[in-house]
Amino acid sequence: MNRKAHRRFIDLSIFLENDVLSDPPSLAPKITYQGHSDTLPEFMMLLPGTSPTDFPEGEAAAAERVTLTTHSGTHLDAPYHFHSTMDALNGGTRPSITIDEVPLEWCFQDGVKLDFRHFPDGYVVTAADVEVELARIEHELQPLDIVVVNTRAGSRYGCSDYVSSGCGMGYEATMYLLERGVRLTGTDAWSWDAPFTYTAKKFAETGDKSLIWEGHKAGRDIGYCHLEKLHNLEALPATGFIISCFPHKIRAASAGWTRAVAIFEDV
Repeated sequence: MNRKAHRRFIDLSIFLENDVLSDPPSLAPKITYQGHSDTLPEFMMLLPGTSPTDFPEGEAAAAERVTLTTHSGTHLDAPYHFHSTMDALNGGTRPSITIDEVPLEWCFQDGVKLDFRHFPDGYVVTAADVEVELARIEHELQPLDIVVVNTRAGSRYGCSDYVSSGCGMGYEATMYLLERGVRLTGTDAWSWDAPFTYTAKKFAETGDKSLIWEGHKAGRDIGYCHLEKLHNLEALPATGFIISCFPHKIRAASAGWTRAVAIFEDV
């Protein structure tokens, strides 16, 4: 008799919450909580003729009102976020796809974790660094592998320096993945690129415009998506799991929120 596979899940998402900053303050989400009695006036408008005593124990429904961006919390960036066009080196320049146009097959694939926690904050990962890590974990990239990067930022979530923590993926490191068929990547840092504080300093010193958002801008050459603000990546092995990260279907948007999870099939 065949034994049915047992699925085990690891949550890779952060909370969407008021009190833990996972964005610069100006971009932080704001959640207003409504208790069961707070919504009674709304329910009585929807059900004319009712009064508070008509509801069991005087309770209507709990609800929340949320002000946020599509990049709040754990989210999936579409190629449109990076640039207005994509695929200049992959069949010819065309308009970048938005989050509602991202192929669903990109969002449910075998996962690969690259462990870059040893790199200092602000370090820009190179293609050679990726090659070394792939050799260490003995993995050959396959088309549509979802590659996630475990940085030092994961350990700083909930701390005031989270946004400025972790290494970033440079243009050549990103292209190394994309040229091998990867179309969806992810990081536990605030951004796929190095923190802006470090990029700004390097730009001021060198005037090199190619440093600006270089990992993101790889999407101009080969369109791809990436997850930002993942969490708990240190709980993952290098391979042997599936990542599910379907984004919310927001028409013509640059990103969508996702409850990213790793799925293990334990036979």
